[in-house]
Amino acid sequence: MPKDKTKDGSKDRSKMSAAEQELYRLQVELVKMQQWVTETGARVAVIFEGRDAAGKGGTIARITEHLNPRVVRIAALPKPSDREQTEWYFQRYIKELPAGGEIVLFDRSWYNRAGVEQVFGFCTPQQHKLFLRQCPLFERMLIDDGIILIKYWFSVSDEEQERRFESRLNDPLKRWKLSPVDLASRSHWVDYSRAKDTMFVHTDTQESPWWVVEAEDKQRARINCISHLLSLIPYHDVFEPSVSLPSRQKDGGYVRPDASTQHYVPDVAAQFLQTNK
Repeated sequence: MPKDKTKDGSKDRSKMSAAEQELYRLQVELVKMQQWVTETGARVAVIFEGRDAAGKGGTIARITEHLNPRVVRIAALPKPSDREQTEWYFQRYIKELPAGGEIVLFDRSWYNRAGVEQVFGFCTPQQHKLFLRQCPLFERMLIDDGIILIKYWFSVSDEEQERRFESRLNDPLKRWKLSPVDLASRSHWVDYSRAKDTMFVHTDTQESPWWVVEAEDKQRARINCISHLLSLIPYHDVFEPSVSLPSRQKDGGYVRPDASTQHYVPDVAAQFLQTNK
């Protein structure tokens, strides 16, 4: 049994650091919040934007780690198809919005137009200007219809972004995270800063504000973001006070097939562990 597990398989909180214990507590609250969303039919949309390598993906992973994927969904859209490029800009994002009892986490969102598209010339100046005018109106319609809309901007320094990029370059498990656009963003640092400032001027509204997450320290950023997210959703614990397991059904004469009739995955883990004792 892993050293950080108790006999029932749950995490041994006595072996956790203070930060790990707080993250665990917040994840328990996220489960309660998810259940409240399911029971009440609430619709929650959370937008995660920010610099490349600012920690958006890691925070989303911690939020969803123990949640039900039938309730909580990540929307990370690829570049638009030829057909989608002819649509109203917000159209393909509308299809990703939550229905009743759902939470959608946007790993990048319609704000692509205010960031990467504007910086790299993937949209025209006229399209960018139209977006800045329409976006607050679009978000107001979502909020007026009852959607809980929350927007986070993850802020990271030039030096820390460079360190994280270098880490990804040297880690085969993370190298896929570096796209050509991500790498090119280093040479457009100031352009991104200007684009973000312009975006905030037009879309940081009283009814739909941007919340900035200081993300130099990933662990602190995750705790701060999750804590703040929970504070903005009016949930309460709707779980039954106690649940007990029912008795197992009696076999009724059932006999399992002989193991030799089935195909089993080879136990390479046992061989590896035996060899590396």
